[in-house]
Amino acid sequence: AFDAVGGPQIAEIAEAMSPEGTIIVHGALSPETTPFPLKIALRKSLTVRGYVFTEVIKDIERFRRAKQFIHSGLSEGTLKPVIDRSFKFEEIVAAHHYLESNQQIGKIVVVLD
Repeated sequence: AFDAVGGPQIAEIAEAMSPEGTIIVHGALSPETTPFPLKIALRKSLTVRGYVFTEVIKDIERFRRAKQFIHSGLSEGTLKPVIDRSFKFEEIVAAHHYLESNQQIGKIVVVLD
């Protein structure tokens, strides 16, 4: 599982995991403390780890491979990002309001002409 929020729901995520699964926490959007779900992790042999993008970009070869993976996936159609809505650059204020409303399912794209 990939968790960008953190917070107390980490226990729910851990409970939903398959045995020997991995939870990668890559964000801390929740204002609440993120408790480590020790008993669930032990019972299910889970791995919980943090991740920041600098793990990839500070290693030149790893960054090159990551960019190639993404480029190939987009070109071949194996990576299909979910785009909720696109805005023109002139609509940047509306795009930001839409982002703040938290209604989106997927990415919000701002198109530069």
